[in-house]
Amino acid sequence: MRTSGLLSRWGHLIYLANLLWLPVFSPTATWVDWTLVAVVVVLFLPMYAVAWQRPDRARWTSTVPTVLLGALVTPFNSGAAVLFVYAAAIAGFTESRRAALRWFIGMTALLSACSVYSTVPLPWRMYGMLPSLILLWLIGSFQIEWAERERAQADLRLRNARVEHLATLAERQRIARDLHDLLGQSLTAITMRAQLVNGLIDVDGERARGEAAEIERTSRAALTEIRAVVSGWRQATLEGELESARNTLASTGVEVTVQWDAEVSIVDSTEHELALALREATTNVARHASARTCHIGLEVVQGELRLVVADDGVGGKAPDGNGLSGMRERISALGGEVRRTGAAGTTVTIAVPVEVAA
Repeated sequence: MRTSGLLSRWGHLIYLANLLWLPVFSPTATWVDWTLVAVVVVLFLPMYAVAWQRPDRARWTSTVPTVLLGALVTPFNSGAAVLFVYAAAIAGFTESRRAALRWFIGMTALLSACSVYSTVPLPWRMYGMLPSLILLWLIGSFQIEWAERERAQADLRLRNARVEHLATLAERQRIARDLHDLLGQSLTAITMRAQLVNGLIDVDGERARGEAAEIERTSRAALTEIRAVVSGWRQATLEGELESARNTLASTGVEVTVQWDAEVSIVDSTEHELALALREATTNVARHASARTCHIGLEVVQGELRLVVADDGVGGKAPDGNGLSGMRERISALGGEVRRTGAAGTTVTIAVPVEVAA
């Protein structure tokens, strides 16, 4: 396609043959006329080449010099009016529609002036200039349409590339957040239970075996979920995450209380994000809070669906880690917010508008 386009553009130079009408058919032609034709061709070819190689510089390296060359030569060789057609084609391709039309008007006026002051006798003068005057507008207008179509296609390709790039980034962020949320709780539960097993081996072998079996179950479940995260179809549920949170916190000696509004109906997409937020919040309690109790609540308050995780641990105002930052990104995408207080223990409130949740 590219090669055929280049051949087509260079093939258009055949119209420079219009320069030959005067020296070939005029009985008064001299070597001066042939020299003038040669000079025009030698000067024009670089202008024509630059126009297609560097369209961003075409106005001053091609369009303007071609118009000036045509204005200088056309009064002595009416076939040189074809230079205005080339200039119109270049302007139509490289300029905006409005600017190109202004060029066409200016070249029409200039070509008309050349016809008045031409030394070529009538009707040969009109035979050389009139077709170029018509083609100036026809070919120039065609070039405008073609250039606008090319720009639209290039813009579409650019937008598609940007969308693809943003989609790739979003997918990477999704996988990173999901893996963090998943591995954070799963590895915490495995670590806590492994520590418990070490303490029970010599004291209560039967319970130690039970805890070891639970470690194996948790690790297998985590592996299954990791595969689901990568493939993109994992759907977390609040019920499942609540049960997992109970088990994880219980293994660390944290007593869990739950206040759950059973009448609340939540759409799957919102439930998925809330479930991952619950996982991150309870993982932080198990890891960092040194708490004795943890309260988990879900209710509708003042037009918001609020998921609350509150513990009686050490509290504090430490900056958000990756988990909380990821949680805020998820909830912000739903039009909600995450509020954290750490005066007496830590309370994390995840709130989303009811119209998004229901």
